[in-house]
Amino acid sequence: MQLSRLQRLVVDAVEDIKGQDICVFNTTHLSDLFDRVVLVTATSNRQTRALASHVVEKAKQAGADVLSVEGEDAGEWVLVDLGDIVVHIMQPAVRAYYALEEIWGDKAVRVRLAPESRRASGRR
Repeated sequence: MQLSRLQRLVVDAVEDIKGQDICVFNTTHLSDLFDRVVLVTATSNRQTRALASHVVEKAKQAGADVLSVEGEDAGEWVLVDLGDIVVHIMQPAVRAYYALEEIWGDKAVRVRLAPESRRASGRR
């Protein structure tokens, strides 16, 4: 699947389940293993797992490979590996503690997010 399509799919999927503070970083200059890192904040263990599950479901529906999902048991930090994109879904304290933006965040990718009013109502 084309990187831009997969990236859009991931962003849309986390927006669907009300993921917060969504950031996408270009990591091609830092790692040969993947091209994008997506960071998302969730407010609870339940939402963290729901976000990960929704990303996996949407990726599979689109024919993308889901290489692995880690951390679902605890639900504080769930990692979804889609090959070209790695998605980190974290609760606020975990995200602040690990500060992955400092590792991967020097090249942010501009992505269009749904307006707040559409996200709140679930409309696209």
